[in-house]
Amino acid sequence: MLLGDLFGSAAPPVGFVLLVALAVDALCGEMGPVFLRVPHPVVLIGRAVSMLEARWNDPGGAARRLRRRGGAAVLLLVALAAVLGAALAVLARGHAWLWPVEALAVAVLLAQRSLYDHVRAVADGLDEGGLAGGRAAVRHIVGRDPDSLDAHGVGRAAVESLAENFSDGVVAPAFWYLVLGLPGILVYKTVNTLDSMIGHKTARYRHFGMVAARLDDVLNLVPARLSGLLIVLAAIALPGARPGAALVSMLKDAGKHRSPNAGWPEAAMAGALRLKLAGPRRYPGEIVEAPFIGPGTPDVRSADIRSALLLYVASCVVLAASVLTFAALA
Repeated sequence: MLLGDLFGSAAPPVGFVLLVALAVDALCGEMGPVFLRVPHPVVLIGRAVSMLEARWNDPGGAARRLRRRGGAAVLLLVALAAVLGAALAVLARGHAWLWPVEALAVAVLLAQRSLYDHVRAVADGLDEGGLAGGRAAVRHIVGRDPDSLDAHGVGRAAVESLAENFSDGVVAPAFWYLVLGLPGILVYKTVNTLDSMIGHKTARYRHFGMVAARLDDVLNLVPARLSGLLIVLAAIALPGARPGAALVSMLKDAGKHRSPNAGWPEAAMAGALRLKLAGPRRYPGEIVEAPFIGPGTPDVRSADIRSALLLYVASCVVLAASVLTFAALA
């Protein structure tokens, strides 16, 4: 039995619920019409982070005090997420007829379809609007300065975001839901949102966001490596992809990435598609020097983005098949 099933036995196993959630997310995506009326859970988490950051962060304060305050913010929000997730789990797992609500809640916290749509928009932007169109589309999915990117830089940014967010937005939420049910996925999304908002090595967040960044790294250790492996397995079934190169690139180059986790799916995708990703990049106010990852070319075109999207879809299928197999054996 998975730990996620311990909140009651009336509902189907979490593996089955996750499969339904993956299917709902693949079909419906962000469910925009629903969240025009009610705020998305991640939006609510973001508001809570912003409120605590505005009250507790003092960029000019002592580093130790800022780390304590940032840690307290993380502890408070994680505790709230765990309690809320446990309460929802007891309710949903204790009543067989409520499991579709649980599946819908999990689907809302996944990002399969929305990630695909946002990255495809970059390829469409490059094809239809040239560099300006690509920059406008990639602005929605990366934190770096799009105006500093040439067309190949836009392409690399899109493929890197696709690979990294396959881990952060799909595999990691699914993993923590399988392990700890609704509390697990809510805690993960809370930490991931904290990291995306305050886990930056800038003057404002370097100390206040340190705990959030470190905890996000810990929670992504296993999912990131699973994501790379899923991409390698998906490359076996995708014509033109190179699973052997994906595996070699992942094992050889993942450690070159500035993140302890993002390099695993990025290196696997780079190897599978004969690309070279990462490298130096410009963020607002700073230039980050970093080595390239992968054995191929850094000249990433819109056609390469579309190949990456095919590999991403295949990886999502492998993920669903893995969940089905795991649930059957659990």
